[in-house]
Amino acid sequence: MSLIITDECINCDVCEPECPNDAISMGDEIYEIDPDRCTECVGHFDEPQCVEVCPVDCIPNDPDRVESKDELMLKYEALMAE
Repeated sequence: MSLIITDECINCDVCEPECPNDAISMGDEIYEIDPDRCTECVGHFDEPQCVEVCPVDCIPNDPDRVESKDELMLKYEALMAE
């Protein structure tokens, strides 16, 4: 699954620089995650770094974007080939 940022986001700016895939950016009101770039840090880290640093626990799995670890690894490999 890719991750999403919920409206509990306090715009603390700690998640954006932690994303190795540049999937996080400022949206209209809160930070957003580009699901095409989010690999849950598969290929980079054992755990999603944005989730690790989020002080308000507002980054759950996106139930609309279910992906297996293998699919996330393929996405990671495609991103690294860019």
